Amino acid sequence: MTDILLILLGFVGLLFGGNYLVQGAVEIARRFGISPLVIGLTLVGFGTSMPELVTSVQAAFADSPGIALGNVIGSNIANILLILGLAALIRPIATDRAALRRDGGTLALATLCGLAVVLTGSLSRPVGGLLVAALLVYVLVTLAMERRRAAPPMELPGGSTERSLWLSLLALLGGLVLTIVAARFLLLGAVSLARTFEISEAVIGLTVVAVGTSLPELVTSAIAARKGESDVALGNIIGSNVFNILGILGVTALLSPLTVPAQFSGFDVWIMVGATAALLVFAHSASRISRTEGGLLLAAYIAYTGALVAMA
Repeated sequence: MTDILLILLGFVGLLFGGNYLVQGAVEIARRFGISPLVIGLTLVGFGTSMPELVTSVQAAFADSPGIALGNVIGSNIANILLILGLAALIRPIATDRAALRRDGGTLALATLCGLAVVLTGSLSRPVGGLLVAALLVYVLVTLAMERRRAAPPMELPGGSTERSLWLSLLALLGGLVLTIVAARFLLLGAVSLARTFEISEAVIGLTVVAVGTSLPELVTSAIAARKGESDVALGNIIGSNVFNILGILGVTALLSPLTVPAQFSGFDVWIMVGATAALLVFAHSASRISRTEGGLLLAAYIAYTGALVAMA
């Protein structure tokens, strides 16, 4: 019961912490006239990935490579098949082919980097440094390319600029702290549960931990889709997945190098590659991801989860 309670507390904390973190980040970004696409790709995409970052780093220090790696691979699979699928079912997601060439291309390259890491069987500090450097280059290029299309700064009601900015900063920092604490609860509960029932840590990382740390992406993308903000919804998924591989794997390796469990190379990493390919094909096909395509993504996630349970 204690393990389940810790997992539930972790889920709830991640949901609220991620929500506050994203709200604060978006408010600050819009105040300075940053476009919705860049908000989705960077602040929202990276912000909603904070649970994955904290969880993977803590798992690495706890000598649980299955959870550390499974969290990243499982989150990328869930982001595309589960979250993007649900978002497209709520409302078809329009895509910008010009932006997709840049950001989709980056996602494809990042996914190939993740594949290479898994197939080589180790995640060393030099590799981690290269991944983090690639992420920094991507962010700088994105900001430079979008600078010309920046939106005017958001006007705040009542002229209360300073107070609103401090409230946004408070939401950002408070969400970050809550996210860190909740991730710790989730990790402790998941590891203990896996050992109690003799379930592979990799399976726990790919399912329970991955979905739990992806709750902020789920909430953000669903709300963005409902409001018709396709740039934020799609940018959130692409930015989050790029950050998961380049940022989370990179930072984790710099802090605590890992040996990749062999089971990832036989099945799960290929599902991640396939899901990424499906996203790019669907997004390019008709300049949108339709409800039918969203349903196919969701059905694929259900089948993948069923396969994991059957192989456990």
